[in-house]
This record gives sequence, C-alpha cells and structure tokens, in this order.
Amino acid sequence: MSRERGIIIAVDGPSGAGKSTLSRALSRRLGYLEIDTGAMYRAMAWLARESGLDLADEQAVQAFCRSAEVELLQGNGSTRVMANGRDVTSEIRSPEISMLTSRISSLGPVREAMVTSQRRMGKKGGVILDGRDIGTVVFPDAELKFFLSASSEERGRRRFLELQAKGEQISLEETIQSVMQRDRQDSERELAPLRQADDAIPIDSTGLTIDEVVALMEQAFRERTAGKGA
Repeated sequence: MSRERGIIIAVDGPSGAGKSTLSRALSRRLGYLEIDTGAMYRAMAWLARESGLDLADEQAVQAFCRSAEVELLQGNGSTRVMANGRDVTSEIRSPEISMLTSRISSLGPVREAMVTSQRRMGKKGGVILDGRDIGTVVFPDAELKFFLSASSEERGRRRFLELQAKGEQISLEETIQSVMQRDRQDSERELAPLRQADDAIPIDSTGLTIDEVVALMEQAFRERTAGKGA
C-alpha cells in the first residue's frame, strides 16, 4: 500500500512496556510523527473523573464523547496532552488514572471516538502509533507492527521509578500489583482486548536498554522499507 508520507508503524503491548518512550525515540530517528494513543485514552479518563461521569450511563457517556476534546501537541522533542484545552500531560500518569483508563477504554462510544480520531491522524502514513489495539483494530493494515512486552516485575519497577521521580507515595509491590491488575483488565475486556497481532514482531525488552530495543525496531523498519523509499 502506498501512503503519502511513509508507512504506518503500530506499536502495541501491555502497560509499562515502554511503548511511548520507544516510539518517541524511534520517531526521532526516522523523522516520523509519534501518536501516543494511550495518552489520548488517559486524557479521556481524566476528563471523565473531573466531570464525575457515570460510566454505567450510556447516554451520558455518548454525550461526554461528543463534548470531550483531546489533542496531542508536539514540539521541542516532547508531546503535550491537552484535554478540553488544559495541559494534563503530568496529571494523567497516576495509578488512579491508569486503572480508570482501562475501564473507560472498554466503552464503545469512547473507543469509537478515539479510533476515528487516530485513523484521521495517521492515515497518510509517516507515523508511529502506540497503544494496545493499533495493529489489531485501529490500523490492521499497518505495514510494520511491533508487540512490546517485559515481565510484570520489570514493568512495575519502571513505573515505580517514574512515579517516585514525580513524588508519588507508592510502594514497588503496589506498583507491580497495579500493573498486573491492568494487564488482566486489558486482556479480559470484551471490546478490543489486548492481544498480539498475528503479523506483529514481538520484542521482550526485559534486561534491554532503550537504545538496544530501538535499534531492533529501526533494523526491522529498514528491512521492511528497503527499496520502497519510505
């Protein structure tokens, strides 16, 4: 398939697998646009919490989706996440928002709104989208797909260090348990559950550095696009 700006790269995997960090690093190497779809769902979860949305009220959820505005603003090598005009980049990374994100992303109207937005942002190519259902639902025709993983202990440790750096008071054990609970919710949900696409390249990043994983991803990209001018 020929796209205007290059190929579509899908990066899926469980919470804490390093999808955003690795996708951002790869996008810089390739000159591609990185779209953090997980941050978009987190922003929706933040808005739902702020508005006191009843997730069981389908009409309320539909109205919420019509009024909610989530944007990703990129510049100076970073991405700012905007929710109804407010910068929530830091606020959406808490354990509370993480668990709420898993719940709200299982709702049909929310997924429909986000998938529509993500397809619009990425359809011309030259993009790296990271999330949990990019290669299976959002862009099943993506030319290159990765499924990133790591042990729950490793992912919990990474998230613990990230939260600790922000001054969050939480134990390593609590963080690991939170990661494992999020895995169960994401894998068992009825709508677009977390799973590896049949044609995805699996990468277990346990024990690997960011540079080592990005090198593997870039090599796969070069092999896939050799002679295609992507």
